[in-house]
Amino acid sequence: MRQFYIPGLVGVVALLAIAMLTLSGWSLPPVETKQQGYRGTGMMLVEDADRVEAKMAANMVPEEVYPLETSADEPKAGEVYENVQVLGDLPDSQFTRLMAQMTEWVSPEEGCGYCHNLENLADDSLYTKVVARRMLQMTQHINVDWTDHVAATGVTCYTCHRGNPVPQEVWFNNPGPRKPANAGYRGEGQNLAAVNVGLTSLNYDPFTPLLEDAQQIRVHTSTALPSGNDSSIQTTERTYSLMIHMSEALGENCTFCHNSRAFNDWSQSSPQRVRAWHGIQMVRDLNNDYLTPLTSVFPAHRLGSEGDAPKLNCATCHNGVNKPLYGAQMLDKFPSLRSGN
Repeated sequence: MRQFYIPGLVGVVALLAIAMLTLSGWSLPPVETKQQGYRGTGMMLVEDADRVEAKMAANMVPEEVYPLETSADEPKAGEVYENVQVLGDLPDSQFTRLMAQMTEWVSPEEGCGYCHNLENLADDSLYTKVVARRMLQMTQHINVDWTDHVAATGVTCYTCHRGNPVPQEVWFNNPGPRKPANAGYRGEGQNLAAVNVGLTSLNYDPFTPLLEDAQQIRVHTSTALPSGNDSSIQTTERTYSLMIHMSEALGENCTFCHNSRAFNDWSQSSPQRVRAWHGIQMVRDLNNDYLTPLTSVFPAHRLGSEGDAPKLNCATCHNGVNKPLYGAQMLDKFPSLRSGN
């Protein structure tokens, strides 16, 4: 009988044996499994329990500075202070309370002086005050006009800032590494792993075309000869890049929104897919109507390498969980961020 010898097999077995002896005390971390779709379709999320604890710690709700109290006969903020262009109809005590809370949400280390000239509170010379005013208007806009995405939970300044003057998760236009002038097309970042898209080698800037320019989010056609389908390999790669970002930003896998047997079919998708669609439209609206117009207000050190303003993506609010701050009802305690009154 002829015997066959597989080169390297003995070495592989030896290495495995050594690994087993060396790692004998090692065990898999505890995992949590959550069913989120039809049985038999693989629509579930498997998470490391330690990662879940870390996400919970990162999404704790801060304490209130002091509770909401209003006297019936107190004056309005616009009557007490000069140059109150937003929230001027709030009673003075509510206005002061919100300002104190915003300081804790956005600049706890820097204090009120981060946005205000403490010698003259009406002064608009600090860019941070101009930006903060516009961000207040943006917050009200989200809570009033984008309930298809944020529902009644809404958002506050803390949803994005988490105690940081600039939210940790923002993005800038990213054309990629510069190539020599005679190199022609510089590509879209292929084969360069990026944190923004889960360390894949897909397009590392899906945000400019899809969350600012509002190009169509499309994947490859299901027919041999496309007919009426404007997708291409490039649009497919951009779409996958954005989807990976969304998965990382929400701490969920693809089956949170999609049925794994028919990814394209809306009728078989979960309700979360519709909410995510509204979220994409909302982010485009906020980037184009609120953040990009502030480009001339921001100082140079706050701009990106292309001279553009910081912008939002899914991670800005979600911070690793599918409901920011696990759905905490912070807005109920700050109703002026919903109506402005």
